[in-house]
Amino acid sequence: ERTPWKLCSTGYMNFVFVFQASFLLLITLSHEGTKTLRAELKPVTLLCIGCSLIAPSVLLLLKSIWKACYKSSKQPKKASFIVSGGLAVLTIVAMPHLDIVTNVTILNGVAVLSAFLQAVTQCAAKGIKIFLLPSIIAFLVILIGYSLFLILYILKDPTGMKTATWVGLAICGSILVSFNWWENYFRVICVRSKSNFLKNLFEDLTKCQNMLHILSSLLRIVVTACVLGAYVPLAKMDWVVVTSIPSQETRIVAIIIGVQLISSALCHWFALAACKMHALRRCFILPLYLASLAVIALFIFPVITYYQEHQKSLNTTENSNFTSYCAIAVNERNQSLSGNMFPQLVNSCLAPPSGAAASWWIGLVLTTIHIWYLNTFRIQKTQDLFVRRLYEGAFIEQSLLLNTRFDIRTKKDATPSMVYLCATMWHETYEEMMNIMISVFRLDQYRPKILTQPKFDDFTFEAHIYFDDAFTNVQGSQDRHLNTYAKDLVKIIADVQQQIPDQTIIKTPYGARLVVVMPHENNIVVHFKDKELIRNKKRWSQVGNIPSLINVSVLAKLGFANKKHNTFLLALDGDTDFQPAAVMMLIDRLKMYPRVGAACGRIHPTGSGPAVWFQKFEYAISHWLQKSAEHVFGCVLCSPGCFSLFRAEALMDDNVMKRYSTKSTEPSHYIQYDQGEDRWLCTLLLKQGWRVEYNAASDAYTNAPENFKELYNQRKRWGPSTMANVVDLLGSTNIVSKRNLSMSKPFMFYQLFAMISAILAPATICLMVAGSLSFLFNINAAGALVIAVIPPAIYLGLCFKLKPDTQITIAAILSVMYAFLMVVVTISIIASMVKEKTILTPSSIFIVAVSIIYTVTALMHPQELHLVFYGFLYIICIPSAYLLLTIYSMVNMNSVSWGTRETKPAAGAATTVDTGQQAKTKADDIEKQKKTQNDLQELRNKINFSFFFLNALWLVAAFIFQVFDVFSLHINIVDLNLKETGGQIQIEPMSLMFILGFAISVLLQFVGMLYHRVSTLIHYIAFLETELKQQKSPDKQVLAISVEMKVFLTVFISLTVCH
Repeated sequence: ERTPWKLCSTGYMNFVFVFQASFLLLITLSHEGTKTLRAELKPVTLLCIGCSLIAPSVLLLLKSIWKACYKSSKQPKKASFIVSGGLAVLTIVAMPHLDIVTNVTILNGVAVLSAFLQAVTQCAAKGIKIFLLPSIIAFLVILIGYSLFLILYILKDPTGMKTATWVGLAICGSILVSFNWWENYFRVICVRSKSNFLKNLFEDLTKCQNMLHILSSLLRIVVTACVLGAYVPLAKMDWVVVTSIPSQETRIVAIIIGVQLISSALCHWFALAACKMHALRRCFILPLYLASLAVIALFIFPVITYYQEHQKSLNTTENSNFTSYCAIAVNERNQSLSGNMFPQLVNSCLAPPSGAAASWWIGLVLTTIHIWYLNTFRIQKTQDLFVRRLYEGAFIEQSLLLNTRFDIRTKKDATPSMVYLCATMWHETYEEMMNIMISVFRLDQYRPKILTQPKFDDFTFEAHIYFDDAFTNVQGSQDRHLNTYAKDLVKIIADVQQQIPDQTIIKTPYGARLVVVMPHENNIVVHFKDKELIRNKKRWSQVGNIPSLINVSVLAKLGFANKKHNTFLLALDGDTDFQPAAVMMLIDRLKMYPRVGAACGRIHPTGSGPAVWFQKFEYAISHWLQKSAEHVFGCVLCSPGCFSLFRAEALMDDNVMKRYSTKSTEPSHYIQYDQGEDRWLCTLLLKQGWRVEYNAASDAYTNAPENFKELYNQRKRWGPSTMANVVDLLGSTNIVSKRNLSMSKPFMFYQLFAMISAILAPATICLMVAGSLSFLFNINAAGALVIAVIPPAIYLGLCFKLKPDTQITIAAILSVMYAFLMVVVTISIIASMVKEKTILTPSSIFIVAVSIIYTVTALMHPQELHLVFYGFLYIICIPSAYLLLTIYSMVNMNSVSWGTRETKPAAGAATTVDTGQQAKTKADDIEKQKKTQNDLQELRNKINFSFFFLNALWLVAAFIFQVFDVFSLHINIVDLNLKETGGQIQIEPMSLMFILGFAISVLLQFVGMLYHRVSTLIHYIAFLETELKQQKSPDKQVLAISVEMKVFLTVFISLTVCH
């Protein structure tokens, strides 16, 4: 259970230790008395120290430039000049002339100004004076350390001006560096001050921090370069030597600086991870406190070892104490005792300011003692943890400790949240409804509504089920009665609760309502909707959730805006199966990040058969790569309605729920609004500036279509709706990128590329099939293209004439034929690679690279590794999914029926007698439906003409290139030894564009997946540590994912340490 903590703590401690040891080696190599490098080669080590100092500034510069693409700007802070100048003077000029112990500990003295400002802040502010005494003591102790350092060094060499100079520069430099964290305390003063000027100044600095970081990073780089460039000539050194370094010395310095840069970056990352994982004490504070002590022990240990050997080498009558031994070692540098760096270690043992070292270390501990008592949220935001994004390359442990926010928001500031579970049902089976009801009752057990137990005060919930078309006519009765589906739900609730509910079904204006109190006092409210009294279908059931928010809206108008902000809606389908841990982690995302309007989980399709197997791999690839990349680089465009958490404040925002509840009047509305309601709602949230996220650790299971017809009808709705919503977003790129800080223009360009790829998918599949035919039968590429286009062209024409069921039957037959072709082609390509003994052809490289990426991606998800075996089925079904299904969806977009879970009225059901007014209303409705159908068909024709015309142009261009051999590339085939085999491969421009575009897209998604996977790991480890232990045992998802995360964490840490 504690394996993740041990791995994280060990890895973090190792990187801190390696970082400080490597930096001290650079400082020691630049010492005038070190013999490892000759005196004339000292500028090389000084240059490496300078690189170490500016490396964090370069990283910050790049990150800030990326973020500042869509944020504001302001003039830089003047403190950047002071800090960078002091840092360069301290590390480049002064520290090379001091001993190792002093160099290790003087860095702790940079806390002097922080201790002073911390005491001033606590005196000025109210309510945070608990650490006032430690701050005052820390300030005095650090000053005592500086005094001891100055006095003892001067007493050691009273007549040496050089010693006084280096000591003075060291003290001045460290004090200047201490200005680095002034804003940590200035921020507290501004926030708690009554002065509007200070508050406005703080808000201005916060909003413009990206441009400030850009300019301050550039300033730090320039100042460091100037100090380094000025010191070398003043020290009578020559820069020319940098270009003529012997190979041995080059290797030594390169290894040290490489280790230092990598370890410092990893140390900073592990520090962030430790804080987000809720491991402040064991994985953050303790390693940083103990790092300097461990490094001192490392460097002093050789001296003790040599001293023991020296004692053994003496005659038994001779006696030598440690001081006399050190004098011998220093004075006899040419003897065996004195290695190249050994005299410096000996000098460290004789160094006088040991009292100063202890004072500085104690002062740092007292200055940062408040961090020990922090009780942060899970996945606390980085900007809430640290004041500045920058870490210092010279003293990373001090910078991380002092950069931690002094007034960080803790758990005590949290307010309980209200979660409404809103499930929509229609014609779910008994087993499907049983799944969701068990999940709801499981959540009731996980978070009981018991006010006397404060450990469950993080959130309360109430379940609402909206049952569409729940009534039917019964022969011989004038009233409408619950149908069999609704009766099944009532029976399931009674069975799961193991008792008959006391409540009765209450008649309401929209149908009926049933309120059930679960065993742990949470409520289930079932809304049975009568389609003759209220609009049916899923979108209108979701709009029915608004009554749950009426009370929240009233509270918000009365000034309780926090209630609205902390009220969430969990959208569910009628067959969703989920664990409480999945809900908790979605709540974490919305509670921690105020601009997140929605968050979705990892959806797993359930069922059996080839259609479900195909969907399992398709869902896996979509979540592993596509959704992860959208989350990292921008926003998730669709938060599935089967398992997503929405913020009430976001839904009640301008032009969100109001627009979402708009009745469809235009033909395009039926496609965009009704065919993919969850994507339409997310589009509204994104356009209003809200962020939509994806959490890979929140697993939910939902039934998937198990036959070919249901799958095609489902995707017939999703395909056109997806295209309509993405086009809507792309058409509002400027507005969206300004309102939504997560939707940058580069991300919108990425979506544009994805949209173009989706539009040209049929033509791309035809080109792929043509290439396969040309490869198998050795026919001309142009002729193969003509043959490849004929079947889909015929199918396209038939779809305009035949009924949907017939279209699906033809598509099924063609899918089988294409699947056999894909199998033959795959085997042929593999056989060709074996025969030619090479994979260095474009098609082979592409296949191998994509296979490696997918395999590595699957390995990063150990719990879902078995889904890779469905990948072969997915590959052979590509023509069916991206060619035939696209044609079927585009041609039938005018049909706005869902096509799934359709049932006919029961035989013998009673019908009502129409009055004159009812007959007139029905006639008007029929006329309106005919007009709507005609408008939809006209829209279908326009869109289809444009869609297939673009595909035809793409195919014609490819045909012309192949016939006239325009811009074709001829590449000689080489084997694995890079020797030509005598064969040639011809690559057409269209194929090359496809390969390059797809490769870049997959590579970006792979990078996003890696980043997102690590974030998921951090979140889940934090969840395991902070969630109540008694709540973990009944949650199977905790146990399953815990094993997966331990495996992933072990592999990740091992690979990182090895590299």
